[in-house]
Amino acid sequence: MAKLIDGKAIAAQIKDECRDRVAGMKAEGIEVTLAVIQVGSDPASTVYVGNKKKACEYVGIRSLAYELPGETTESELLELIAELNGRKDVNGILVQLPLPGHIDEEKVLDAIDARKDVDGFHPQNVGALCIGKPGFVSCTPAGIIQLLKRSGVEIAGKECVVIGRSNIVGKPMALLLLRENGTVTVTHSRTKDLQEVTKRADILVAAVGKPKMITADYVKEGAVVIDVGIHRNENNKLCGDVDFESVEPLCSAITPVPGGVGPMTIAMLMNNCVESVALQQ
Repeated sequence: MAKLIDGKAIAAQIKDECRDRVAGMKAEGIEVTLAVIQVGSDPASTVYVGNKKKACEYVGIRSLAYELPGETTESELLELIAELNGRKDVNGILVQLPLPGHIDEEKVLDAIDARKDVDGFHPQNVGALCIGKPGFVSCTPAGIIQLLKRSGVEIAGKECVVIGRSNIVGKPMALLLLRENGTVTVTHSRTKDLQEVTKRADILVAAVGKPKMITADYVKEGAVVIDVGIHRNENNKLCGDVDFESVEPLCSAITPVPGGVGPMTIAMLMNNCVESVALQQ
């Protein structure tokens, strides 16, 4: 039986640590503030934004909500970001993705002051991660490192395989595992003999974006498997990139979907908001 890595419990620990730090800052007269911008009313985005607001409330972070209509122009959005960049009372700026098609996402993310980019998407923060300088790290990969460490999984010296090379998960995940002294291979849709590569992994991170693609044929006995995917199956039940039923008996530890990686993303966002104060000072 694999050990189930409980993302809900670990996320709750991190949020409690953040809450204590925020209370300490408040005692010194420092208020932490996150500005959240949503353009349009995509239902999934609305749920995510609501969860972020709830987490802010719990931790004691002031949140400013900017709910803009779907027809907001790119220049209006950039104007708002410029205003928030200049405000001393705003520590973090988050633009909920995806944006409507008429707005250039890259231009918008680049416009956020790197010192307020709590999502860790700005090129300056990505570059800092590459060369080991301080900066914000993308919340999902940062959360996965915490899941591993707080579950007692040793990363140093281990064969780590990441399936997926997105800018938000795959690439930063590989860099973070490298920073923890893992031996890292990044695989993707063009990788030859993918199963042979993934079967070498002591730690396998699946961020491929295809429901239940990773079956027992991809996994070495005793591996730790982290499932980043989130999908709805034919019965409308949540599932991940990993076929849990076939893979779980092989693993030493595995994250479930839901309740694994998901809750960590928002916990690490809260952590980034708290860290933002020191970065800006």
